[in-house]
Amino acid sequence: MSVTAVTPAKADEKITMLQAINWALDDAMAHDPRVLVFGEDVADPEGGGVSGITRGLSTKYGAARVRSTPISEQAIVGAAIGAAIAGMRPVAEIMLMNFTAVAMDMIVNHAAKLRFMSGGQTHVPLVIRTMTGAGYSYGGQHADFLEAWFAHTAGLKVVIPSNPADAYGLMLSCIDDDDPCIFVENLPHLRAAPTTAPVRGKRVPLGKANVLRSGKDVTVITYSRQVHDAVAVADKLAGENLSVEVIDLRTISPLDMPTLLESVGKTGRALIVHEAVKSFGVGAEIAAQLNEALFGKLKAPVLRLGGAFCPVPFSKPLETAFIPGQADIEAAIRKLLG
Repeated sequence: MSVTAVTPAKADEKITMLQAINWALDDAMAHDPRVLVFGEDVADPEGGGVSGITRGLSTKYGAARVRSTPISEQAIVGAAIGAAIAGMRPVAEIMLMNFTAVAMDMIVNHAAKLRFMSGGQTHVPLVIRTMTGAGYSYGGQHADFLEAWFAHTAGLKVVIPSNPADAYGLMLSCIDDDDPCIFVENLPHLRAAPTTAPVRGKRVPLGKANVLRSGKDVTVITYSRQVHDAVAVADKLAGENLSVEVIDLRTISPLDMPTLLESVGKTGRALIVHEAVKSFGVGAEIAAQLNEALFGKLKAPVLRLGGAFCPVPFSKPLETAFIPGQADIEAAIRKLLG
């Protein structure tokens, strides 16, 4: 599929992440009749999805291409895998990331492995959209970041945007990709304040991190919600002549280690921040690779910040304490800098 720029963003136009993902799906469906959307309540008669991301698509493209499904995650992913094998490019919505557990057999044993088990003859060009994130007191079964599960599985690509422009461009790249992609949306981000709209048709490549802020004293590696906290802390510390480089991973798997190694090789210090629990998380893998490649060049041990090793609390004060925030990031940076 090749989507050209069809509607340049208006000058100073701003949109939310929710709108950006809707734009991406709309543009992909307009330019490729193989793109389908499956999921609970995704069609307009049911509201266009629990967050309204698919609103308007079934009216525009018909019920044959935008299908509301029964409440069965395994059936949703299974049907999407079948459609992908048959030559379509389905986007399947699993309402909340915790619910992917119901479909893990389909995702891990089928979608991720069919290319390997067929000797490269069968591809599964499937995108699984899912939402998660603490902040709404949804409790322990509705708000976990589980990206490490999928990053641990060969054959899956894992994408987590932090802003509307990236969400748009990464979604187009995922739909283009011949392998299954897990596209994770942070719930509090979906309706956050609008930011600069993307150029319609412009992709963001998978596996390429974004150096948001250049610095020389310490590198902060992060993604999703914590990107904004890291940038805010970096801006604050700049007033004290502390230079913090901030990298937004954008793609968890494949991981852009060359960019990370170049940055940490320059600063000599690294802090990795994510909302998912710290134990056995993405940060641990990044820390291990940094230590293996830069041992002897680091000026301080690599530090990690993540959620506590527990389910996401329902209690609002406990939920707030669970998420690494700006104060935690600042304290960790100061520790690294001695």
